[in-house]
Amino acid sequence: MNYVIGIDIGTSGTKSVLFDEQGGVIASSMAEYPMYQPQNGWAEQKPDDWWNAVVYTVYDIIRSSGIDPSDIKGVGMSGQMHGLVMLGENNEVLMDSIIWCDQRTSRECEEMTQKVGAKRMIDITANPALTGFTASKILWVRNNKPEIYAKCRHILLPKDYIRFKLTGEFATDVSDASGMQLLDVPNRCWSDEILDKLNISKSLLAKVYESPEVTGKVSAEAAAKTGLKEGTIVVAGAGDNAAAAVGTGIVRDGRAFTTIGTSGVVFAHTDNISIDPKGRVHTFCCAVPGCWHVMGVTQAAGLSLKWIRDNFCQAETETARSMGASPYYLMDMEAAKSPIGSNRLLYLPYLMGERTPHLDPDCRGVFFGLSAMHEKRDMIRAVMEGVVFSLNDCMNILREMKIDIQDMMACGGGGTSSVWRQMLADLYGCQVSTVNSKEGPALGAAILAFVGAGIYPDVVTACDKLVKKNKTQEPNKENAEKYAPFYQLYTELYKDLKEDFKKLASIQ
Repeated sequence: MNYVIGIDIGTSGTKSVLFDEQGGVIASSMAEYPMYQPQNGWAEQKPDDWWNAVVYTVYDIIRSSGIDPSDIKGVGMSGQMHGLVMLGENNEVLMDSIIWCDQRTSRECEEMTQKVGAKRMIDITANPALTGFTASKILWVRNNKPEIYAKCRHILLPKDYIRFKLTGEFATDVSDASGMQLLDVPNRCWSDEILDKLNISKSLLAKVYESPEVTGKVSAEAAAKTGLKEGTIVVAGAGDNAAAAVGTGIVRDGRAFTTIGTSGVVFAHTDNISIDPKGRVHTFCCAVPGCWHVMGVTQAAGLSLKWIRDNFCQAETETARSMGASPYYLMDMEAAKSPIGSNRLLYLPYLMGERTPHLDPDCRGVFFGLSAMHEKRDMIRAVMEGVVFSLNDCMNILREMKIDIQDMMACGGGGTSSVWRQMLADLYGCQVSTVNSKEGPALGAAILAFVGAGIYPDVVTACDKLVKKNKTQEPNKENAEKYAPFYQLYTELYKDLKEDFKKLASIQ
């Protein structure tokens, strides 16, 4: 039997999963790490926290499975996108990574737009200059920490730092590189024009590969730490959402998924490139060679529910611990006791600013309509509904772009919630299904490794073999009618508060 490992380097932790060639899970392991917020709107992590988590989890699954490492034919990786890792002359990490949800770079985005031009930026990178993307972070370091920028010799994304630690190779894939805002997305290569106008040397960037291509082999040093066999192949892998698409079978036109992880995403596959001229949604190269995807992003989806869990749900957390269950299971039960509309309580999920459709780093989370009658269950449900309202904003833009979505899957931690899935089905007006595997990005990374190792001929064939539907939520027309006035009011609140958000951000 042949096996591969899929590694998902997330924001809250890293998960490594050992799969057999039928997609069955042999062993899995998870290790968490912190996110640091030294200032409001900032977000950082330590790259070596990711590496230590990879070492621990890979060693753990190999040890616990009893599988001979020589039977593990490849490693695939998925990772949180956009994070900036800067290495010095001796490949040392020069500073903590500024990660995807950091919002400090609004001035640098203005600088990028001025130097490149707003339309030209979208023409080349398929997106306007965005605070969450990597290019603005590079400029921020150059503008604010010039001594660190002067020492920088390599710029990597989070999963690509792990690749370097595993193989000694500097490489990335087209899907993750698309989120750096330095890639010519239509032509799937670094943009000399963007690099020249921003005065960033191409020598700092890694070689770009298609996601199933082999990028290197596990070194002796990495093998000793992880338990992998020296020489095991490591494929290019994919950004977290592109990998999740593969892991849920979103590899053909008409297919889409919604993921509710730390962030929330509505993601649709397209064989032909499609770019929103208003820049409200993102077009990236996807993990299927020669194809693209379009996606809308809400910054704080699962993060919103985690925030309310950590600050208001200590009782649920303690009870869940004694039950051996997840606190989110009990929070689901609480939310289900509150009616649609959460007793006229609305939540705007802008804890970390927002991408789709507002592109506003200054907007912040809001409870609207809070009164003395409201209980915790209403607040929990309002948070869940606010996240779905934001995801529905994304869905409506995809429809406006004439992207036909016939098949919607749900994944991420929030996708395991039947309450959240029913909300999605009711707002979208279509079936929302899950897949038989709960591994999402890790399975997608593993499928890419199966293809790179020659066990399957291509990504689509592998997905047809390994990815199957499981549960399906049907839309409820009566529920949709009840949601309609609340969603309409939700869409108006941002417009009403937009200038107030800016005023708040300007207060020292």
